[in-house]
Amino acid sequence: MIDAWQITPTQNSKLQMDPGSLDEITRQLPDGYYSTFRTFDGGRGVLGFSDHLRRLYEPISAPEIDELFLRRQLFTLLEPYRPGEARVRLIMTHQGQVYFAMEILRPLPIEVYEKGVYVETTELQRQHPRLKSTAFIGRSDSERKHIAKQGIFEALLVKDGKILEGMTSNFFSVKDDILYTAQDDILLGVTRKTVIDVAQGRGVAVNYEPLKQDQLETIDEAFITSSSRGVVPVVQIDRVPVGQGSPGPLTRRLSAAYDQYVQENAERILPID
Repeated sequence: MIDAWQITPTQNSKLQMDPGSLDEITRQLPDGYYSTFRTFDGGRGVLGFSDHLRRLYEPISAPEIDELFLRRQLFTLLEPYRPGEARVRLIMTHQGQVYFAMEILRPLPIEVYEKGVYVETTELQRQHPRLKSTAFIGRSDSERKHIAKQGIFEALLVKDGKILEGMTSNFFSVKDDILYTAQDDILLGVTRKTVIDVAQGRGVAVNYEPLKQDQLETIDEAFITSSSRGVVPVVQIDRVPVGQGSPGPLTRRLSAAYDQYVQENAERILPID
């Protein structure tokens, strides 16, 4: 079940629309920008919540509500989900209107993290990579349906032979214990930043270079990151196995370190509640 709301300075209005998925709700709303994340600490915290909000407020010249009001409304609307966790999508239209859509968080099966996932590459591109535009959800719909039908976990966006990021994630590869990830022409995800910080804090070198498609057979490990899913090992890209075809040791270490970090450092939705 998904709940969706329009947030205004005077009231919160529950939307009556087809609630099949967060993407379906987003497609029914005016164009704008969005951010999707999960809660922690019984619906009281979000990893990098200020960064999620900054991503939405910066492109909008006249938002209808300010950040503190938005935080208060989100905290209130999450009450029915507590003490459990929720997956939340926050949408701000080009006109500054604000919408929330949320559902009970359903974590991925443990087998996903233990065995890894298959992904494929696509030539699909974001028009403005630094902005998380709702228009991209519509433009990527056919690719989303394709990978779902094929049982593929994610599609990786390729430009000029370079693997940049996933449709709904950031992408990392590992070679000789060095972490590689693109820096240009991508969405700078909140989880991506956290993983980089965690890796560097443990002495792992990070190289900001994208993996080239013709280098797939040379890498040792790969994984994708997103706010709702954390660190997900990738064991095959297109038809090419990654490393030994199973989650690698650095991926496992970073996944465990990331999980510990977010449990200890998730930002309070309200500074005092």
